This record gives sequence, structure tokens and C-alpha cells, in this order.
Amino acid sequence: MSQNTSSAVMAQRRVAPDSLDYFPTPPWGTRALIERADSHTFLGLDQLTVWEPACGEGWMARPLGEYFGRVVATDCHDYGCGYPVHDFLMPFLPDVLQGRSPHWIITNPPYVAAEAFAMRALEVATDGVSLLLRTGWLEGVGRYERLFRKRPPTLISQFTERLPMHKARVDPEGGTATAYVWITWLIGWKGEPIFSWIPPCRAQLERDSDYLLVTPVMAAPGPLEQLMLEGSA
Repeated sequence: MSQNTSSAVMAQRRVAPDSLDYFPTPPWGTRALIERADSHTFLGLDQLTVWEPACGEGWMARPLGEYFGRVVATDCHDYGCGYPVHDFLMPFLPDVLQGRSPHWIITNPPYVAAEAFAMRALEVATDGVSLLLRTGWLEGVGRYERLFRKRPPTLISQFTERLPMHKARVDPEGGTATAYVWITWLIGWKGEPIFSWIPPCRAQLERDSDYLLVTPVMAAPGPLEQLMLEGSA
């Protein structure tokens, strides 16, 4: 489907960055999904495409590029990474996907829009969806009726360590009182959700270089180079 560039749609996507629910993810929290949540779920990723539709500055897109063959990174605001003004909730794909749905969608969605992100992602991804959310997001009769009863997740992967996230910044020395969980859907899954703990793993998965942020896109080339991150890069 071609992109709708009407003034009404474009106006919705030009949002002041300080009004956005932007809590970037420390890179080790993304590695924990792939390496600690369930090893049987995440196999053969080097041949697959993942879309990170709330990429911010690229804190999650970079570690995803360590596993996936291709990463498409977008956001509704230009933080300097990916396609600067693609709103994931609009009913069309970014041009870089060339009309093809990605295998996976993995993201830390804006909390206020997380349910809409989940529903949209489950419509688009061909293989699976993983969302990083506050553990309390699992609660709620309304959300259960609208989402979980109809589309139960495959994996509920609860962090045992606290994953420190702060508004608009990553702070390796920071703390948090908030508990976080990865919720993963495998497309076509028919069974009951599998609950697992993500064991303590920060010491094994964190790297000094994680906090030397280099926006994971090339500075100048055309749109394909700006939007796609090769896993081998």
C-alpha cells in the first residue's frame, strides 16, 4: 500500500519529542530476550528480518542487529536512527519493506499505545512479535478481553533483575522500582502461554561499548541504507 502523505496524517506524526513516552532500553535487556527467554524460540534469526518500530536512538536496534540478518528501524519522531517519521500505527508499511511483512516485530512500545502496538504487530509480522512492557501490563479485564483471550502470548518472560529505564536516556548507573517482562507471540500459536524467568544475566550480557551510542544508521546514503541494519555490520 502506498504511503498516505496527506497533511492530516503527517500532522499526527509530527509530535514534540518531550511529549513522547520514550524510555530507551539498555542493550543487555534486548540480548536477554534472545539468549535467556527461550532458546528454542529464537533460532535461525540470521536469515530473518526484524522491524523495530519505536527505535528512538537505536538502543534496541543495535543489539537486534547482532542476531537478525536485517533490522528495519523506524520511529514517529526523528531521534537520528532509522526512518524519522513513520508512525507504526498508520495502516501502511514503510517503503523500505517494499510491501513485504517482516518476520519479526520486536520493540519497547510507548506504554500508552502498547495495546495498539500489539494488535498492529500481530497483524503485520509473519513469524513472531515480542514486546517489552511493565509487568503490570498483564493485568486488566479489558485488555484480557480485547487481546489476551483472543490472542494469548506464547512466552511470558519475567526479568528477575530490575531493568533500569529512564525517560529519554539510558543510564548504566541508574536504578528503577519498576518490573519488566518480555511478552512474545509466535504467529499461529494455539497453546497456553509459557511462563519463564529470565535469570540474572546483566553481568554476562552487558558490554562497556553499549553506552558509547553511535546511531546505527549510515549518515548520508539513500533510504535503504538508512533504514536497514545488516546483522553482519
